[in-house]
Amino acid sequence: MNALTSPRPTPHGSQAAAAPRRVGDEPTDASTEPDILCTDLVRIFTAASVEVQALQGLTLTVERGELVAVVGASGSGKSTLLAILSGLDTPTAGVARVAGRDLLTLSGRERVRFRRESVGFVWQQTSRNLLPYLTAAQNVAAVLAIAGKVKGAARGERAGELLDLLGVGYCADRRPGEMSGGEQQRVAIAVGIANEPRVLLADEPTGELDDETSAHVLEAMRDVNRELGVTTLIVTHDPAVSEHVARTVQIRDGRTATEVLRSTRRDESGAEHHVAEEYAVLDRVGRLQLPDEFVTALDLRQRVRLALEADHVGVWPGVAASSSSGQAVEASDVSADDEGGGR
Repeated sequence: MNALTSPRPTPHGSQAAAAPRRVGDEPTDASTEPDILCTDLVRIFTAASVEVQALQGLTLTVERGELVAVVGASGSGKSTLLAILSGLDTPTAGVARVAGRDLLTLSGRERVRFRRESVGFVWQQTSRNLLPYLTAAQNVAAVLAIAGKVKGAARGERAGELLDLLGVGYCADRRPGEMSGGEQQRVAIAVGIANEPRVLLADEPTGELDDETSAHVLEAMRDVNRELGVTTLIVTHDPAVSEHVARTVQIRDGRTATEVLRSTRRDESGAEHHVAEEYAVLDRVGRLQLPDEFVTALDLRQRVRLALEADHVGVWPGVAASSSSGQAVEASDVSADDEGGGR
């Protein structure tokens, strides 16, 4: 089912997918603030008097405990977004809050503490995640030693627990060079969550792995998310990652464009069905991006005509002759009295 082209879904039992709330809405209660909150995020790079806008008003909300994939083509702004969320870069304008911290106002010392305590990180290149001269258990224990949260022998116990959780307890005494790529990445996840961060960020964690190994790594990340409740954001260009998460956000030209929400529902006979519904992302000022296939199918250019109906918004090509064609697209699942829409 595609929520961009079909009527608003009717809730069916507790497993029915609700329309996401509007992106960027500020929480009224600090205790319910999302773990990742980006509003109108802008990042401009300048080189040789040439400005490049990597992010052009991006808005993204990830609630506590969510597992979300961010997908997009090369140059869409994924890496820039991840650099900002991890505290490695600072946005030019907008709002960026992670784990309750305002990333625009952090001092240098606070930024180091934020990266050490609030976020974990998994790189695509296995060589960037692990120290090659330490065993898997020692890599995890080293992080615990730097943070000073766990003392003495307890570090080894904690390292063993995390490696077991990731299914690589048997690699505890192996160095990275003695492990496969998939094993290295699962150990890297253990390192990333060693300090019990609120948010785990992963940059193309399966980019150097084959399909079968990628599936194992993604399932390991899902297990961590489910068992520990750590908010997890995976940035990737691999569409296969979407099959392992309930929510996928697509970035296009530095903005969030669409979201796909996945759920499992039961029909009247009790049979389970996996449902994927796509939503256009509506920002705080009412902007959204139509999918490329919609624009191409209706030959939409420059100006379009809009019509507010009882439960949807119609979009027509901006030429007089099209008014009788009967062709229209439900650009968003938003009614006149509904504050919902793409998240």
